[in-house]
Amino acid sequence: MTIRRLPLTLVNRIAAGEVVERPAAAVKELVENAIDAGASRIDVVVRDGGQSLIQVSDDGCGMTRDELVLAVERHATSKLPDDDLLTIATLGFRGEALPSIGAVSRLQITSRPRRPGNHVAAADEGAWLLVVDAGACAEPVPAAHPPGTRVEVRDLFRAVPARLKFLKAPRTELDHIADAMIRLAMAHPAVAFSLMDDQRSLLRLASGSGDPAQSGLARLVGVLGRDFGDNALAVAASRDAITLTGFIGLPTLHKPTARQQYLFVNGRPVRDRLLAGAVRAAYGDLLPRERHPMLALFLGVPPQEVDVNVHPAKTEVRFRDSGLVRGLLVTALRNALAAAGHRAATTGGGAAIAALSPGFGSPPGGLPGGGLEGRAPPGNYGYALPGRSGTSVPRGLAEAAAEMQAPFEPPYGAVLPGFAAPPSARPAEPHAAGPDPLDGTDYPLGAARAQLHGTYIVAQSAQGMVIVDQHAAHERLVYERLKSALIDRPPAAGDRAGGGVARQALLIPEVVELDPAAADRVAAHAEALAEFGLVVEGFGPGAVLVREVPALLGKPDLRKLVGDLADELAELGETRALRDRLDAVCSTMACHGSVRAGRALNLDEMNALLRQMEATPFSGQCNHGRPTHIELRLSDIERLFGRR
Repeated sequence: MTIRRLPLTLVNRIAAGEVVERPAAAVKELVENAIDAGASRIDVVVRDGGQSLIQVSDDGCGMTRDELVLAVERHATSKLPDDDLLTIATLGFRGEALPSIGAVSRLQITSRPRRPGNHVAAADEGAWLLVVDAGACAEPVPAAHPPGTRVEVRDLFRAVPARLKFLKAPRTELDHIADAMIRLAMAHPAVAFSLMDDQRSLLRLASGSGDPAQSGLARLVGVLGRDFGDNALAVAASRDAITLTGFIGLPTLHKPTARQQYLFVNGRPVRDRLLAGAVRAAYGDLLPRERHPMLALFLGVPPQEVDVNVHPAKTEVRFRDSGLVRGLLVTALRNALAAAGHRAATTGGGAAIAALSPGFGSPPGGLPGGGLEGRAPPGNYGYALPGRSGTSVPRGLAEAAAEMQAPFEPPYGAVLPGFAAPPSARPAEPHAAGPDPLDGTDYPLGAARAQLHGTYIVAQSAQGMVIVDQHAAHERLVYERLKSALIDRPPAAGDRAGGGVARQALLIPEVVELDPAAADRVAAHAEALAEFGLVVEGFGPGAVLVREVPALLGKPDLRKLVGDLADELAELGETRALRDRLDAVCSTMACHGSVRAGRALNLDEMNALLRQMEATPFSGQCNHGRPTHIELRLSDIERLFGRR
């Protein structure tokens, strides 16, 4: 076997295969170069999904004749002034992308430098044009061009026709281009961006001004849609030298895929498993299965603490202290979600209004690769309005709480342990002066007015009306109480009765029959289940004996509860510790201990439920991720009836 040196043109084509896998990759590299050049405006024009033409124009610093020649050579860059690969503070390497692109296309660069202070260059510092055709570089020639740079890529992959077979339809490639530009635009709100395809404007974002946080949110709204802006929570946290900022959507504003999750490290858009896993952990028990939140998070890490060169396209990173980064993300996101309290996405009200009046209140469509999905499907947000309110009150929540033998403040119950109740959440003393319980202006969730179909509480608020699913709301309250009890009363090592959730002993233990495998699973986890307040033991083949139940659950249907827990344990599998899935077990128990749909409540009980929702974090969604309430604004209702 003879060893030989490959021709330079072939080396560049091999490099292009690593950096430029599709037209979107070329657009990304060129736009990153424009951002690094200090551009305040970047305009992109493509044709045939980027295969026929990619043109990127910017008003950045530009290049002189000599710099233009160096820019298309391998391993030439303006982005490593001190040759330190550990302190990279830019987005890309101009000396890598341009020769790679030029090796597989016809590349034309026109550039004119801008003097310091943003002044136009002198006449002797005019524009120059350089052409690279399939790796062959011509001499620069004078040209007419304003300060800045214009890069044109024609007939991409003309030098490697086999690569053309792997390209998708032009529309698909265009979507990838739009997505790449959107990610860069989100990270740089001070820069104006535009994208055109055959004279059609696909993206147009003005540069932000004023407060960076406000301009950043305005840029996100321009990309993700108005609904995201209405339901976004600000995130700001730091730990050691690492900072985290951005906005996350409420849990009830979710999507079927993670496409609208945008993560950035030092202004660079990345797709990182560590960061994506931290997001899933933070939203763990707040989302329906197979649904994903909307968010845009910006992580600032000292350059020496992160390696951005682990992937040729720099879409992946490696952190020196990954545990620190993950902990910061999970804690910051959970704190922001907890601070949101009872809030639920406003899209639920919009979906309800739209269902009542077809064509009314449809949100505007978004941009390619981002934007909105249109009106939410029924069942994702909100519920249809029932027709008649119930009036009978066979049993109250206070009586139910007495059965549960749980401490409570009449007429409903105590605020969950570990959370301070606002004044509006505590019942007033007899004959004490206070807000009118039928005046909803002093309460975020308003004052109860009626119960519909024994399931939905209708409340009047200062902004309009609120509809609450009583079972979903109470399920979240019981769930948070169970989790808080586990935190406040941790079980002692080896002491099965020394901690965990408060229990109620059964006067006569109950035998629950299951199939043998399910009974064995429950008995095998008896010690762990005892921490949750459920004391069970094996009782022969295919049965378990229940001796104690969580006091919070009152009188649950033990056959159904134990059966559901057996199914949950089967899904968890033996490879995962039960404590690692505390949320799943608590959720199953909370569902069995909640006020059921069809249960009639009086006004005091309904108002007490509303006040406790306001005092409980994460009460905007139930344990399964569905919204516990929707709000219909008065202005929308008036428009529905033609009053506006």
